[in-house]
Amino acid sequence: MCDQIKNALLEWHDEIVPVAINFNDSYFSIHDGLAETHYVFLEGNNLPNRFNDGFHVAELGFGTGLNLLACWRAWINSSQSTPLRFTSFEAFPMKLEDMKRSLKIWPELKKLSEIMLNQLEDGWEINTPTLQARIIIGDARKTVPNWTETANVWFLDGFSPAKNPELWEKGLMKSVANHTTVRGTFSTYTASGFVRRNLRDAGFNVERIKGFGPKRHMSIGIKA
Repeated sequence: MCDQIKNALLEWHDEIVPVAINFNDSYFSIHDGLAETHYVFLEGNNLPNRFNDGFHVAELGFGTGLNLLACWRAWINSSQSTPLRFTSFEAFPMKLEDMKRSLKIWPELKKLSEIMLNQLEDGWEINTPTLQARIIIGDARKTVPNWTETANVWFLDGFSPAKNPELWEKGLMKSVANHTTVRGTFSTYTASGFVRRNLRDAGFNVERIKGFGPKRHMSIGIKA
């Protein structure tokens, strides 16, 4: 790992759920992080129904790697003939030992977690017959505009907009839209008014729907 990388500083809720000290926010729901990922990011983007050869998922906020693992498992289970392409943008990556600790509560992800963590030991890429993934480290406001690819789907999974507003600002949402295929979609757990406005201004048709668990609302959208 690069010495200049600033890793996430963590504390732990009930010794299970990691909380980012800098943002005072948890990485996943205390109710069930994997169920939350399925509801918000997979179902929110109508996955795996939309999977096809060469499908590309992009993400703001790699965190524990939970979203990647859930999506990867769904891809494998849908019997695709090409690898899933997955690009994630992360400013403060977790240490690998913290990722491992975070993910051990889901034994159903154990095999894929081990493959992911083993490959990340050698750098921020994962290459297997069923997954080609890259984690781009740095401020997304700089890295996303310089990205040369487009995604069919975006998982917008930064920390709470109230605590991490820079990851939801107008310019970055415009960059997300610019790097989305025609009729590409996004989903996010937040229904914040300024986030929805920024996504509409960027070129998405935005809809507010029922949120996960006790959360009242979340947002989904499609590129107009």
